[in-house]
Amino acid sequence: MARHQAWLFFPLLTLEGFNLKVGSALFLRGRPRGARLLEGGLLLAHTVAYLGLAFALLSPGKAVVLILIHQALFGVHLGSVFAPNHKGMEMPEPGARWGHLRRQVLTSRNVRGGVVVDWMMGGLNYQIEHHLFPGIPRCSLRRVRPLVMEHCERVGLPYVETGLVESYRQALGHMREVGAGLRAEDGRG
Repeated sequence: MARHQAWLFFPLLTLEGFNLKVGSALFLRGRPRGARLLEGGLLLAHTVAYLGLAFALLSPGKAVVLILIHQALFGVHLGSVFAPNHKGMEMPEPGARWGHLRRQVLTSRNVRGGVVVDWMMGGLNYQIEHHLFPGIPRCSLRRVRPLVMEHCERVGLPYVETGLVESYRQALGHMREVGAGLRAEDGRG
């Protein structure tokens, strides 16, 4: 699969909504008992309400189709928001000791696009600022951006920002490049 990851990327994102549900349940295993009970109870309540509402309002067949389509689109949307911000960006070598600023700026790219892209990506197109300041509201990330850009220029860190289409081109290009290396190793070029 890794050899063809660029082609498989969007189809596999349709499974991400389900993957997050499974990951949430598995995450509970390592939590303290109280947190496990509270968080597990909330996950269970959400699942019961979600499934209950779908099956109460629709016939069983339509409810299943709705759930499958909803979770598939949810996964595609989430992956489409996160992937262009990170895929193909520099990563520290094993053992390298990057400081917080360097790690967040070099491993992320921002996506330009104005109000529509800001809305579609929930403000997470300002990924550099989001990683540097995870506690501030996403609607404020745009306001922090000029300060971060100025600081990066002052300390000599490259600040990467691109348009939405270009960010996907770079991310998918990186996946094709990694896959090509793997295909070459197998002799399937």
